[in-house]
Amino acid sequence: MKHLFTLLLLLPLIGFSQSELETQLDSISTPEEAQIFLKANKPKKGKLFTFNKAKHKTKLADELFNMAKGGKKVIRTDFKKTFYKVVDKADVNYSKFRIIEFNAANTSDEEAKSRRQKILNQFLQGYRFKDLAKYHSQGPTAKMGGDTGWIKAGDMSEAFDAVAFSESNPVNEAFMVDDLDNKIYYLILKTEPITLIEEVTVLKFTEDID
Repeated sequence: MKHLFTLLLLLPLIGFSQSELETQLDSISTPEEAQIFLKANKPKKGKLFTFNKAKHKTKLADELFNMAKGGKKVIRTDFKKTFYKVVDKADVNYSKFRIIEFNAANTSDEEAKSRRQKILNQFLQGYRFKDLAKYHSQGPTAKMGGDTGWIKAGDMSEAFDAVAFSESNPVNEAFMVDDLDNKIYYLILKTEPITLIEEVTVLKFTEDID
């Protein structure tokens, strides 16, 4: 049965009737099957993406969160039909941080760590972390005061995840992470506790209407 499903996905969609397309979409039940479907039907307009309940507040996102895994929504215009198929739902650990990055790629590890210690001392003396991040961080979040927004394990490096997502680091207390592989030395402030947030993984596919 599984071989039959894979064979169906490998057939081109050109010339398929509406019912055949929807039958294919209905048969997809995992993100892996969705990836096979997308690969087999290039260059058709499709993609796989994830909605996060804390980040995505649109009407479409709300409708998708209210659907069960396997649910499908169709939006039709005069020229195309867009299908949204929920292929996975899960509660995932997220947290929020402010980070200051000290990059040792163009300097020494000792200098980067020394600069980090000076900034930590300033924070302990009462300077606001977001101000310190804005003026001293060498990372892309500097202009946001170091704010990462809600992130999960895997969004940063393994070295970052191993320490930052530990329950041993309380909210609003600064701690350090040494990412030796990438030569980045972090000063980190956890601003939200580790929180389970619902995610839905959605296959989006658009079909032109003749």
